[in-house]
Amino acid sequence: MSTLPPAASSGSSPLLADLLQQQFDPASHEANNQQLYRLLRDAMLQEQLPPGLRLPSSRQLASELGVARNTVIHVYERLAAEGYVSAGVGQGTFVLDTRPDRLVGHDTAQPAAAPPALAAISGRGQALVAQAGAAERQWGAFMPGVPEVRTFPARIWMRLQNRQWRKPQPDLLTYAVGPGLPALRQQLADYLRSSRGVRCAPEQIIVTNGTHAAMQLVSLLLADSGDAAWVEDPGYWGVHSVWRSAGLNTLPVAVDEQGLKLDEGMRQGVPRLIYVSPSHQYPLGAVMSLARRRRLLAYARRHNCWIVEDDYDSEFRYGRPPLPSLQGLDAHGRVIYLATFSKVIYPGLRLAYMVVPEALVESFQTGLSELYRGGQYLTQAVLADFIAEGHFVAHIRRMRQLYARRRQALLTAIRQHFGERLPVHDGAAGLHLVLGLPQGSNDQALCEAAMAAGILTRPLSQYYRGPQPQPGLLLGYAHVDEADIARHFATLARVIRHGCGL
Repeated sequence: MSTLPPAASSGSSPLLADLLQQQFDPASHEANNQQLYRLLRDAMLQEQLPPGLRLPSSRQLASELGVARNTVIHVYERLAAEGYVSAGVGQGTFVLDTRPDRLVGHDTAQPAAAPPALAAISGRGQALVAQAGAAERQWGAFMPGVPEVRTFPARIWMRLQNRQWRKPQPDLLTYAVGPGLPALRQQLADYLRSSRGVRCAPEQIIVTNGTHAAMQLVSLLLADSGDAAWVEDPGYWGVHSVWRSAGLNTLPVAVDEQGLKLDEGMRQGVPRLIYVSPSHQYPLGAVMSLARRRRLLAYARRHNCWIVEDDYDSEFRYGRPPLPSLQGLDAHGRVIYLATFSKVIYPGLRLAYMVVPEALVESFQTGLSELYRGGQYLTQAVLADFIAEGHFVAHIRRMRQLYARRRQALLTAIRQHFGERLPVHDGAAGLHLVLGLPQGSNDQALCEAAMAAGILTRPLSQYYRGPQPQPGLLLGYAHVDEADIARHFATLARVIRHGCGL
């Protein structure tokens, strides 16, 4: 609690007059009452106006500053309400002593602790920051994982959105406690059954604010701190970040041209969770073979593991139709299917969803409501209309054709500069490809040199957690105009030749 001054202190006017003469500016854009309050408050906190000092009367201070008396009265009342001064009719206004070492009940027997470093964070936080994979810049050739957003049918979206806003339903604007808008979950169930071979009912779909939120919910509901989780190596950095922050022990498992190498994972012991991207392995592009898919499902059933299938960009395959999902082969409810709208709509939408086995539906619905409260129901309503009216499938079809042309332009540019000397990994799908580099190349240094030349790319080596990372560059082509790809790659090729001695 604050303490009253032991006695009235004289000489307040000179102290306050000097302070205000130097700093109070009646011509400032800041309102007079806000400016006076700020100056007095800061002076008290810094003890330029010491505890016990008597402030001049409101009439006197208003006259000295040339402001309305009500302005000073308002400031004094605010300072008194916040505990900086004591004031009473006929008693004067005094600066209170609020220093921690003078408060009643302060433990003077214990020495004051040294002030913590401003950047000090927890051990878990340090590990998260040290292994962070998010890039500061997200737009420009050839940043991977970025879709083309300039061709999004914004007018159609705006029309559907305006329709919802003309007479918005209260349940779309209030707190959301369910797993997603029923209309959207119905549309997604129909779409997934027909396009991805997912076996599900609308009740099994859980809508989340992004894939990371879905992965965190999976880790919290299906695993305990210290449990092991297999993660593809190289693989998506976000899985390690989210699951390690939840206390899981993520174990890198190598991939080859058929996907996750199950035998290598088995040598590390039985996991609780297994993360895979079987339709288009991130980042190398491998497609998991049918034999390996069936073996993985059998292993998960036998050892009571949960498989997390990340189907992040399977809509975009070039030359052949998308492969059915791993979840569609699961006859025993061991797969949690994840998908996102970030690649097929636009990243700023921040909506993803998962399909959970029937046995987990109630737990996941409750967990989502308890931890995240769901949300964005009005946006979900717009998205449901967007899908129901056929705009979603039409947009995917247009983007698939556009991305195919841009991918081919990039492949042509690579061949023109390097022929067959550098390997290309892409699986004929997705929004990026990986350009392999000679052994011993420093792909991180190449990325820095490329950025200095105006080109954005990501080093393949940073996607490895196991030993012997392979060097390479992730090249996103989806958002780069076809006419600009050759010019931008020519710049990158100069950087590669200089850095690799080619």
